[in-house]
Amino acid sequence: MESRSGRAPGGRTRPHPAAGNAPPTVPPRPAYRPAYRVAPSRLPCRAAAPTAAAGTAGAQKRGLNVRIRIVGAGVMGRGIAQWAASAGHTVELGDARQEAVGDAIGFVRRMLDRSAAKGRLTHEAARAASERLLPLDDAFAPGDGVELVIEAVREDLATKTDLFRRLEDVLPARTILATNTSSLPVTRVAAGLADPSRLVGLHFFNPVPLMRIVEVVPGVLTRPDIPPALVELVEATGHSAAVVADTPGFLVNHAGRGLVTEALALLEESVSDPAGIDRIARDVLGLRMGPFELMDLTGLDVTDTVIDSVWRGFRHSDRLRPSYLTPNRVAAGLHGRKTGRGFYDHVDGAQATPPEPPITGDPGRPVRVAGHGPDADALRRTLREDGATLEDDGADPSGRAVVLVPTWGTTLAEQIASAGLPASRTVGVDPLAMPTGRRVLAFTPATDPAAVHDARAVLARAAAPAHRDGTDGHRAVSVVRDTAGSVAQRLLASIVSVAASIAERSIATPAAVDTAVTAGLGYPTGPLAWGDRIGAARMLALQAGLHRSTGDPRYRPTRWVTERVHLGLPLTEPGPDPVALGATSPPPRSGTAEPTHEGDGA
Repeated sequence: MESRSGRAPGGRTRPHPAAGNAPPTVPPRPAYRPAYRVAPSRLPCRAAAPTAAAGTAGAQKRGLNVRIRIVGAGVMGRGIAQWAASAGHTVELGDARQEAVGDAIGFVRRMLDRSAAKGRLTHEAARAASERLLPLDDAFAPGDGVELVIEAVREDLATKTDLFRRLEDVLPARTILATNTSSLPVTRVAAGLADPSRLVGLHFFNPVPLMRIVEVVPGVLTRPDIPPALVELVEATGHSAAVVADTPGFLVNHAGRGLVTEALALLEESVSDPAGIDRIARDVLGLRMGPFELMDLTGLDVTDTVIDSVWRGFRHSDRLRPSYLTPNRVAAGLHGRKTGRGFYDHVDGAQATPPEPPITGDPGRPVRVAGHGPDADALRRTLREDGATLEDDGADPSGRAVVLVPTWGTTLAEQIASAGLPASRTVGVDPLAMPTGRRVLAFTPATDPAAVHDARAVLARAAAPAHRDGTDGHRAVSVVRDTAGSVAQRLLASIVSVAASIAERSIATPAAVDTAVTAGLGYPTGPLAWGDRIGAARMLALQAGLHRSTGDPRYRPTRWVTERVHLGLPLTEPGPDPVALGATSPPPRSGTAEPTHEGDGA
């Protein structure tokens, strides 16, 4: 599957420039393959009239028209019905409550009309899609023509298992049974069936028409031709499909734990407050929403359940460790926007964000940059461009100069101790933030508050506001408590580390990880491609520094990153497929067609 950040490389890639010397040239690698190796079978399809608009006509171009039964007419069922009907498929919609079916079809038809009014569909396509919505009096009625069932009922194992048992009795053996579960193991749902091989996870995200990513999750016994058939079906509609192993949180919910658990850890340590962490996450990392804004929007009760479920599912993995802060907040009803209070107050649906403190220090106070290397050189260059009073590196620092120290994966306190710097006048600077519209300073218990205020004023200097949060012609500057790596580095390290652990466990391919996380979580780029942009060796130094400074196994370097740095490879490199390497004949060289064996199940 192609990622927005690039297709997973099928041959030898050039080493990342930050990763050191390249190893000797080796023969090209074969393209990555999933664990199952079968000739992809297709869902039974028939030609459909070309009625959908060009923007949503992918299925029509492929000639696909599948009869899909959706059981569950709630929010997710409605969204899936709209997605399927818009793509040219015939949709049967059923629910235990008959009135819910009528309400759902009416809602979907209004959404289709709205899309037509906005020009996303032609009026003819919207009308045709509406006509493909068929209400069922009985969700468990026999259906010889049904080729795919998608269940979208409440997250309860017994409910889903009973539903599929009943469907198994009335639908043909060829009908694929798909659960939209977001948290239950697909294998456990399938275990109650007479034929568990026909059941698969097909996890959509809300709102389905806009969230263009679907997780295809085969259970342990799922027939191996089913996942590629569903990938073909999904991608023909314009959505991306990621094949994901049946593991806790699947892919997107698992990957999302990196940001929120680390943000909560920063709050536990009083490194900054929720608004401060959110500002850095948005302005430095480029996230659409900060982690605490996101938890307030989603609902902390929901987030806490997911965090705990994924952590327990991975047998209390340190990298996914929950925070002690959330259970009491949930018990107190501080769920976020839906209760009016969370990490922020919400008035009439609007978030009340505390203002940033004004810039009050002396922008003319002399500063000196400690250290050598690219980060220190870049900081000196920026300060000169901003017109700061920068003391000469060759002279002893004056008794008044604020000493600025770029820190990467270490604490400011460590830097002060190792270099013998004046503790009261030394302030840390996050180099990750310097090229962005927000600069981030760190202080220790020994720092003179006046030095912090003056350093903030110096770094706030700019010819024009660099960001919407900047005021009075200043750049935005955050001040946080000293911690290894500062806020942005810790958040990024956690995001990349969790994604790397997903890839190294073969839960999904690197390309699927980046595609799914970008589409499902709205990150500016996939986490593995993000790590490559920073530099694989630099990411390893960050992980190792955090682990060394804290001693916390949460931050231990991942094998995925360590191995690729040693080999001079990017983090997006999947490596050869172990199944292919164990084949009786060697894989073809790059550019050589691979023979196929249709229908042999090999």
